[in-house]
Amino acid sequence: MMDRHSSELAQDRSDAFGEASEAMDAVRPIPRISIQAFCESEGVARPIERAAEDRRMSKAHVRVHMGGIRAAIDHYASAPTPNLVILETRMAPADLAGELEGLADVCDPGSKVVVIGHHNDITLYRDLLRRGISEYLVAPVSMADLMAVVAGLFLDAQAQPIGRTFAFVGAKGGVGSSTIAHNVAWSISKLFTTDVVLADMDLPFGTANINFDQDPAQGIAEAVYSADRMDDVFLDRLLSKCADHLSLLAAPSILDRTYDFEAEAFSALIETAQRTTPVVALDVPHVWNDWTRSVLSRADEIVIIATPDLANLRNAKNLIDTLKKSRPNDKPPRLVLNQLAMPKRPEISPQEFADPLGIEPIGLIAFDPAVFGAAANNGRMIAETDPKHAAIETFHQLAHALTGRGEPKKPKKSGLDLFGRLRRK
Repeated sequence: MMDRHSSELAQDRSDAFGEASEAMDAVRPIPRISIQAFCESEGVARPIERAAEDRRMSKAHVRVHMGGIRAAIDHYASAPTPNLVILETRMAPADLAGELEGLADVCDPGSKVVVIGHHNDITLYRDLLRRGISEYLVAPVSMADLMAVVAGLFLDAQAQPIGRTFAFVGAKGGVGSSTIAHNVAWSISKLFTTDVVLADMDLPFGTANINFDQDPAQGIAEAVYSADRMDDVFLDRLLSKCADHLSLLAAPSILDRTYDFEAEAFSALIETAQRTTPVVALDVPHVWNDWTRSVLSRADEIVIIATPDLANLRNAKNLIDTLKKSRPNDKPPRLVLNQLAMPKRPEISPQEFADPLGIEPIGLIAFDPAVFGAAANNGRMIAETDPKHAAIETFHQLAHALTGRGEPKKPKKSGLDLFGRLRRK
């Protein structure tokens, strides 16, 4: 994007992080199109630039120019027009028609045009639509307004809504992120009778097949290495059914090859799963490379799981700061503190852990090796092993929060009293 706004954009990104609205949540990913904007004011140029950096616009190619309609006419006199032209104008309605006629002389017939004006005039709006303008917006405009218009112009209104992706990642290895991912996916499928696809993305060491007592012949490896064949039918053949509404893309969990992937290696798989399933849960391994960064940056929601020590705090802070830059218009990640009140282990308190992160934990799960170990060894979820276990409430809270079905409750500190007794023993 344009260097002249770099400092202002940095401040915008900081202000926007964590302020995602329902309008932004509803915007679907924009297809691979070209967009050029010609603006007369910073107030319109800046939301367009911010929209261009949003993960939902990652496939679109966006350029922002200053100068309005006259600059667009001069530019397209010697250059092809893109899929979408966005024009800001301060002209009076009586003068606007003549300028747009000049644009029509140099604009390709297949290009769509959106005009952002400064006059709230229904007669002008109707006249512009009659002349073939795709949409008219009245300044000031928000990023959500712009992206909703683009989505409305280039996405099929009759198409089924795409599924939401929830990525679970540990701040450190061994913190139980996979266990929480599997149990939350199971909770979503049971609580809401919603179809869920759980993708175990740790190809060499994934445990989802063990935790669900599955032994599928195929799974996520075939999906990634055959991305050119990926469609609904192929994906369905690779899924292993774990419950009535829960299907698994299992990792091979063997070391017959190394697993080095390009940044977009999992994109076809995730997009196909989203077209067919309301919820796609991604069990992301604790590694940092191009593909994990890409998966996390584009997920609808991220859950970071950590244990209460200094290394986890440092790693969680680094993750959140990095995601803040790559996801400036999204909600901050959810934080779950796991394995609390482990006997004889010094710990950082939940409040002291959360303060430097600026994120309150959505769940506090105490250390209970007996129940969690029994569930893992028997290929069962916690709710199947001990239906009254305190961790189940956290899994349900996450299920409600991620799906938007009810507000999550603040974790109860009293929930740790039981484990205080364990520590005393």
